[in-house]
Amino acid sequence: MLTSHTFTIRPSEIKDAAQLMELDTLVWDKYTSPAPMQWRSRQQYLQHCPPGSQLIAVQGERVCGYVGFQPATGMPVNRHVYEIHIAVHPHDRRCGIATALMDAIKQHAAQQDVRKLRLRVLSSNPGAITFYTQCGFVTEGRLVSEFYIGGKYVDDILMGYFIQTNIETS
Repeated sequence: MLTSHTFTIRPSEIKDAAQLMELDTLVWDKYTSPAPMQWRSRQQYLQHCPPGSQLIAVQGERVCGYVGFQPATGMPVNRHVYEIHIAVHPHDRRCGIATALMDAIKQHAAQQDVRKLRLRVLSSNPGAITFYTQCGFVTEGRLVSEFYIGGKYVDDILMGYFIQTNIETS
């Protein structure tokens, strides 16, 4: 568990579900996701995002942000890779929460023998691309005109971060 002056980072718990569902509604829109995130029920949310599948930043009991993680695929040969996604409440942005969450997931992944983090980001979200680059992620691929959002074709950018720098990538 990491603590800063104003927030603590810890694994998600069942009691956090309602706030995490609300955060998804606030954060995932046409600028950040191909489709808005809308959960039909708490049960559906918990099936998709079980407790412990996210590291969350909290101030007291209020959820400020999260980084979700899961194995990239169900294949044993790929278990060393986590697919991640990160969200910070609009009122809590630019306070260091996203950076602390990224540091926390890197540490958590290393403890779980995960060697690579991967994520996807829309080309229409340059702020996120810049942030991920500052966190050490590199572009590994680009699906050109993958989505048609708001009257424009948008690329899906695939980015990765290697937990250990001595990994053979070929």
